[in-house]
Amino acid sequence: MKLFYQIIIHSVQLFLPLLKMLSPKLKLFVEGRTNWKSKLQSQVSDSDKVIWFHAASLGEYEQAVPVINALKTAKPNYKIAVSFFSPSGYEVKKKDSKLDIVTYLPLDTRKNANEFLNILNPEIAFIIKYEVWPNLMDALFDKTIKTYLISGLFRREQLYFRPMGRFMAEALAKFEHIFVQNEDSLQLLKNQGFEKSSISGDTRYDRVIAQLDMDNQLDFMDSFTASGELTAVFGSTWAEDISVTLDAINNAPKSMKLVITPHQINSTQIQKLKKDISKKVICYSEIKNQDLKDYEVLILDTVGLLTKVYSYAHIAYVGGGMGNSGLHNILEPAAFGIPIVIGKNYDKFPEAGKLRRLGGLFSVKDSAEFQSIFDKLITDSKFREKSGQIGGHFVNSEAGATSKILSTIDL
Repeated sequence: MKLFYQIIIHSVQLFLPLLKMLSPKLKLFVEGRTNWKSKLQSQVSDSDKVIWFHAASLGEYEQAVPVINALKTAKPNYKIAVSFFSPSGYEVKKKDSKLDIVTYLPLDTRKNANEFLNILNPEIAFIIKYEVWPNLMDALFDKTIKTYLISGLFRREQLYFRPMGRFMAEALAKFEHIFVQNEDSLQLLKNQGFEKSSISGDTRYDRVIAQLDMDNQLDFMDSFTASGELTAVFGSTWAEDISVTLDAINNAPKSMKLVITPHQINSTQIQKLKKDISKKVICYSEIKNQDLKDYEVLILDTVGLLTKVYSYAHIAYVGGGMGNSGLHNILEPAAFGIPIVIGKNYDKFPEAGKLRRLGGLFSVKDSAEFQSIFDKLITDSKFREKSGQIGGHFVNSEAGATSKILSTIDL
């Protein structure tokens, strides 16, 4: 199977230039990797001491942030390097002044893996959650670079635990230690002989708790909610999410404020959404010097502000779970003590299942179910506040993964 993997990877690399014509995201994926070696070399010198983190995309990067921040404090003489597989992470973080080195990870050929590590030359490496690449793990192991998997999450149906996935299990065995989120993941690993593994929890809890101590004030949100109106935030929404929430948005009380943040900033889709909303609506890009207090709906057609916007919310709908794109981060609104509604598909997100069982999160499968819980959250303040408090307590109870990781790593 590993030979088959090598053939697939080399085939993808061969046809990579053609893929950029398929979509704007693939264009970024391809063009971002053009001349990756020279781009990386320009950010690294031979004297640098480097700690490297690799994340698939922006969501996984957020899981790395607490460990990055802790190591920046503990090891100020080291450079922090972050690589991404997806444009959704790289494009947002490529100019982040808090990071010393930001790069795409090249496709996982043996040659690319060795050249990447020869240039970056990290003293230690952290892989986030799922990003286990066999050739990269071989190269890390051969170069005796201690590598840790953090916030790992494993399910029985994954390739590691199937006969045909032996080469992936071999890659997993090359980690110095595997930190997992829960007991189910740990038992799957232990049953397969992965003894260098332990439960740390999910570092995202530490990340969102830290957000509470930051300055979350936004001038435009102060203006939009100036009269203290009940505010609902629809975060990281896809078309499937809008299809079940649109009627409730249009039928919401005039005294409410509603913020919609599409996951993908597509001007055509945003303009369609704007036309479908029957309330007085404005996009973030249109604000300029306008007074927002008379508007009922704000479409946030930008990135990087959602977490702070959640701090103004009384109710949150978190997108991704109504379709198959994957549920987005429910912990951000939960940390702010906000009751959360999501779609029906959340089986791969254990934190959503836990919070639903506790009563701080509600899953809906259609417009009628969403309208019902949305109305209850609007009209029943005690129910709304209790549900939100459950979320806040839940996040606090699950924190501490970062300290567990730092107490185990050898640097």
